[in-house]
Amino acid sequence: MVSLAKAWTVTFYGVLALMVALGMWDVFFGYEENKCSMSYMFEYPEYQKINLPHKLTKQYPTYELYLYGEGSYAQENKNLMLTGIPVLFLPGNAGSYKQVRSLGSIALRKAEDIDFKYHFDFFSINFNEELVALYGGSLKKQTKFVHECIKIILKLYEGQEFAPKSVAIVGHSMGGLVARALLTIKNFKPELVNLLVTQATPHTAPVMSLDSYLTDFYRTVNNYWILNSQDIKLITLSVAGGFRDYQVRSGLASLTRLSHETKTLSVLTSAIPRTWASTDHLSIVWCKQLQLATIRAFFDLIDDDTKQITMKPKKKMAVLNHHFVKNPAKLFEETPNIIADLTGTSKWVPVKVTKWTFMAFNESYAMYFAFPLSNHRKTYSHMYCRNSMLDTHSWIYGCINSVSMCTQGVDLSWKSELLPTMKTFMLKLHDYPKLSHLVVYVPSTNGNKFVLDCEFFQIELRTVQLPVTHLFSFGLTSRQIQLNSNGLFYTIPLLNFGQIYQAFKIDIKSKCTSTKVEKDNVFRLHIPWSHEDIMTTSRAPTSTEIPLRLHVAQPENDSHVAVLHMFTSSDCRYEVTVRTSFLQILGQVIRFHGGALPAYVMSSILLTYGGQLQSLISTGHCLDYTIMLDREAKPYKVDPFVIIMKFMLGYNWFKQIWDNFFLPELDAIFLNTQSMCFPLVSLILFLFGTSIAYWGGILSSLSVRLLSSLWLTFNRPSEIPKDPRLITTRLSFLIILLLLIGWTTCGALAILLIYLYYVFKIIKLYSSLTTLKNNPDMIPNISENNTNNSIGRREKNNGSQQNTNSNVHPSDVLPITAVIDNAEDNFKMHLTIVNLVIWIVLLSMPSLVYWLKNLSLILYRGVFAILRDFSDEYRNVHNGNAVHLYLWIFTYHRGLWNITPAIGIILDLFLIHVNICHFFLFQLLEFLEILTLS
Repeated sequence: MVSLAKAWTVTFYGVLALMVALGMWDVFFGYEENKCSMSYMFEYPEYQKINLPHKLTKQYPTYELYLYGEGSYAQENKNLMLTGIPVLFLPGNAGSYKQVRSLGSIALRKAEDIDFKYHFDFFSINFNEELVALYGGSLKKQTKFVHECIKIILKLYEGQEFAPKSVAIVGHSMGGLVARALLTIKNFKPELVNLLVTQATPHTAPVMSLDSYLTDFYRTVNNYWILNSQDIKLITLSVAGGFRDYQVRSGLASLTRLSHETKTLSVLTSAIPRTWASTDHLSIVWCKQLQLATIRAFFDLIDDDTKQITMKPKKKMAVLNHHFVKNPAKLFEETPNIIADLTGTSKWVPVKVTKWTFMAFNESYAMYFAFPLSNHRKTYSHMYCRNSMLDTHSWIYGCINSVSMCTQGVDLSWKSELLPTMKTFMLKLHDYPKLSHLVVYVPSTNGNKFVLDCEFFQIELRTVQLPVTHLFSFGLTSRQIQLNSNGLFYTIPLLNFGQIYQAFKIDIKSKCTSTKVEKDNVFRLHIPWSHEDIMTTSRAPTSTEIPLRLHVAQPENDSHVAVLHMFTSSDCRYEVTVRTSFLQILGQVIRFHGGALPAYVMSSILLTYGGQLQSLISTGHCLDYTIMLDREAKPYKVDPFVIIMKFMLGYNWFKQIWDNFFLPELDAIFLNTQSMCFPLVSLILFLFGTSIAYWGGILSSLSVRLLSSLWLTFNRPSEIPKDPRLITTRLSFLIILLLLIGWTTCGALAILLIYLYYVFKIIKLYSSLTTLKNNPDMIPNISENNTNNSIGRREKNNGSQQNTNSNVHPSDVLPITAVIDNAEDNFKMHLTIVNLVIWIVLLSMPSLVYWLKNLSLILYRGVFAILRDFSDEYRNVHNGNAVHLYLWIFTYHRGLWNITPAIGIILDLFLIHVNICHFFLFQLLEFLEILTLS
C-alpha cells in the first residue's frame, strides 16, 4: 500500500509538472513563424553624439544623446544645422540607442522619394542599456533626462524658418513608459510632445513586480493618466507584438483603461494593414512592414503650413486609423474628394446578373461596369466586390438617380478595405437608398493581370453561427458547420467566446470543383472589443488551421461577438471545425498568471516546513520533504486567505491599513480589474506551484547528495559538525561580513553568498552523515545542549519519566542510532529551508544582474578613463612636469567609480599603487633610452 501511494503521488505531481511544461512550451514556442522582413540600410549608419551641457553631463554621466544619419546626410548634419522634423527614440530594457536605425533609414529613403520636401531628424538616447524592467530605481532618472534632451533638441532648431516647438517620441518597451511618465514631471510642458508611439510597452502593469521602485513608478504614471484622462491632449499609439512577444504579453500594452478612447489607439501588429505579422520583443523595432507603416503615418501627419507634425487631434487619429486599423488601399487625404468625374472615353458596360467575374489582362482601354441597384434591393441586403489589383487608385463609385451611366459619381473606394491578397468593398443597400447604380472601374491593364468579383446576397444566408466547444472537453469533441453555397464572403460569429482562459483551434477544409488552379482565400479573426485581428491566407483546396485565443478579455458591458470573416472562392465548399485546445489553455494560464507561481511555490514550501516542525515537536522525528509536502500542501490552507484578503481590500479603511504596512497589491485584485481572474485560477496555480515545489525539492536533494559525494572524495570528515544554530564567534563574524557586503555593494549579492554558504554547510552535514553510516566508530562531536535535547526527546518518545534536563557530561556519547537520527532530522529540516531560500535567491537575481551589469560598465569606463588620463600625464612627464603626475595620482576623483565609498577607497589605494609602479617603470624606460642614445 505504501509503494502504491508513493507511485500515485509521483504520478500526480508528474502530470502536474508535465502540464506546466506544456504551458511554458506553448508560451515560448507555440506561435507562428516570423513573417517580418529585415530592414537594411542603403548607406553606412552613423550616430553623431550631441554635446550636452556640463551640468547635465555631470548629473547624468552614463546617459548620452545621439543624432542618426547615413552617408552624405550624416555629413551634412555634422554642424547640427538641422531643418527637419525632430523624432526622439527611447530604447527599453537593456535596449541600444542604435535600434533607431530602422526608422531613421526608412524615413530617409522616403524623404529622398519626395526630394526632401519634408524630412525627419531622428534622435536617440543612450540609457547605458540599463535593466529597468528588473530594477525600477532608474526610471525616474531616465524620465528627467528625456525632459532635458527634448529641450536641447528644440534649441538646435532655433533660428530656423519653420522651427519646431515639439517633438514626436517613439518608445520601445520601457522607453514608452518613460515617455508617458514625462507628463508627471512637475514643470513639464505637455505641448513639448506632439505624438507618442510605443512599441511593445507594458503600460497597464509591469511584466513582473520585482521591486517597490517599479511598482511605485507604475502607480504614479497610471494614476496620473487615469485622473487626467480628460485633460491629456497627447495622441498616443500603442503597438503590441502579439503571441510571438512572450516577454511582454500584448494585453499589458493596451491603453484602453488608462486614457480616453478618442486620444489613444492600441493595436497588434497582426492586425495592422500591410504588416499582418506577429513580432517578438526585439523584431518589433526592425520589422520592415511595421516601420514602413509607421513612417507613412509620420509623413501623412505633416502640416503643409508649419512643415511640422500637425497639432490637430482629429487629423492625428484619422491618420493613425488609416495606417494602423483600416486601410482603404488609398493614399491618405484629410479632406478627400468624394465627388469623382466619370467622363472620358471609357467604355460603359451594364451588368444585370447577381454574380459577376471579370478577368482583366492586356486591356487597351478603360471600362466602367454599371450594376443597377433598384431591382436588387427587394431581394438582397448587401453587395460585395473585391479586386486583386492592390493599387491606390479609386475603383468603385456610386451613381445617383442615373439611368445607365453618369458623368459624376460618389467615390466609394474610401469604404473599401485592404487585405493581404485583395481589396474588398461591402455595401449595405438600404443605407444608400439614393444610389441608382454601383460602378466598378477597370483601368487599362498594359500587361497586368487581375480579377474582379462582385455579387449580391442576403446577409442572413451568409451568416452561420458557430458556438465554441466547452472548456473541459479537452479537444475530444468538436463542432462543425458546412458552407455549401457558392458565395464569396461568409460571416461566422463565434458564440460564447470572450475570456482569456479559452483557447481553441479552427480547422477550415476546402474542396473545389477545379483543382488545377489554386484560389486565394483570406480568413480574418475579428475581435471587436480590441484591435487584435489575425489574418490568415491560404490557397484552396487545402486545410488551414487557425489558433483562437485572446489577449484582452471581453469587457462586461460589451455585447459584441468575435467573428470569423471568410473571403472565399465561389467554386469551393468549406467545412469549418472548432475544438478546444488544451495545450493552448495551459499556455494562456502560464502567459497571464505565470508571474504568481513563485508565491504559490513558496507557500507550499512554508506549509511543508510548518508540518515538519509540528512533526518534530509531537513525535520527535522529522518526515521527508516530499512526504510532508504531499500531506500539508493543501489548497484549502491558502485559497480562503486569498479570498478573504481580496474581499477585505474592497473596503477603503482596510486598504489604507494594508498600504500603511507597505504590503504589495494582491495579484487577484489586478486580475479582476483586467477581467482575467476566473474561479479556478487560484486552485490551478496552487497545484502547479505544489508540483514545482515537489520536483524542485527532489532536484535539490539529489544535487546536495551528489555534491556531498564529490566533497567526500576530497575530504573525509572524522566527526559530526556542531549544530549550525549555535551562535559562535565565526558565525557572528560571518553575519557582520555579509551585512557589510549587503550595505556596501548589493543586498542580492549578500543573499546569494548566504545561500552558497548555507548549501556548503548542508553538504558537509550530509557528508558527515554518510561517513557516520558507513563508519559507526566515528566519534560524534555534539554540543552539550544538543546532547541533552536529543536524549530528552528520545526518552520522551519511549515514555520514560527520567528528567530530560539532567546534566550530561559533554564527553558522554549518544547511541550511534540516536546520533544518526538526529543528524538526519537536521538534514531534512535544512533541506526544506534551502528549497525556500533558493526561491528568495531567484527573485533577487534581477537586482544582482542589474548591479553586476552597472559595475562592469563602471569599471570599464573607469579603467578607460584612467588609461586615457595617465597617457596625458605621461606626456606631461616627458615635458618635465613630473610633479603634476604625483598630484594627479593622489587627487584622482573617486566619484568616477560611482559605486560605494567602501569599495571606492579600496580601488583608489589599488590605483595609487598601480600608477606609482607605472610611473617608476616609465622613468626606468626613459633612463634606459638615454643610456642607449649616449
